[in-house]
Amino acid sequence: MSRKGRHLFTSESVTEGHPDKIADQISDAILDAILTKDPVSRVACETLVTTGLAVVAGEITTSAYVDFQEIVRATINEIGYNRGKYGFDGETCAVLSSIHSQSPDIALGVDTGGAGDQGLMFGFACTETEELMPLPIMLAHKLAKGLSCARRDGVLDYLRPDGKSQVTIEYDGNRPARVDAVVVSSQHSPLVTQEAMKEDIIENTAARPRTAAARSRARIPRRSIARRATWRATSPRTSSRPASPSARSSSSRTRSALRSRFPSRFTPRAADAFPKRRSRRLFATISS
Repeated sequence: MSRKGRHLFTSESVTEGHPDKIADQISDAILDAILTKDPVSRVACETLVTTGLAVVAGEITTSAYVDFQEIVRATINEIGYNRGKYGFDGETCAVLSSIHSQSPDIALGVDTGGAGDQGLMFGFACTETEELMPLPIMLAHKLAKGLSCARRDGVLDYLRPDGKSQVTIEYDGNRPARVDAVVVSSQHSPLVTQEAMKEDIIENTAARPRTAAARSRARIPRRSIARRATWRATSPRTSSRPASPSARSSSSRTRSALRSRFPSRFTPRAADAFPKRRSRRLFATISS
């Protein structure tokens, strides 16, 4: 792949319910629990998960005692696998532990200040994003985070913990030129259709508001107004004082203008869909 011409670069990210992530979180939780009690512990812990089974294995040298079963089950439940119909349940899954002390050969090097393991990494900071990470991986991470937030916040309650996102960016030399492809997939309830899921994910994940207040506004169902109308939310008022008469009359004029301009599309039901709460202002934008 030449970095001087136009080329494609793809990155993917997974949610906390993906098997790879589950294994990472269990291993991390065990490490955290041990280091909390014994900061000089040596931990090399690996986890394998499959349907109804979690296996923890590795070499651990420590003076601390931790309950591996409890840590594994608590981690799985926190991820969201807490029902048998999901294929994995933290309360009922089998947990196998095969932990022993560190190899004496490795201990010889570690005891004198050497490293117990080695790894090879590559990469560098760049200015493509605010996080100083490449654009493809950051977009994939944000899509995966959007899936997770939509599930945990109850916005898309039919989603389940396992999900994945993949973003392909076309580069012109070292500069991102355009988004070539985006793939988002998620474990979900069998009751939801692909069309509904696609629309919901685009609206609540790809274009997910960052703030909690904005996410709350995004939960207003778009189907409550005319078919060809879409909601656009503005920032809520920061003041708790009642709206002034001029503001109320302005809002009334806006609704009247929309009704007179689009009588066939802006139905009485759509007009009534405007919320009465002072903390939120919504405007209907009619598609052509």
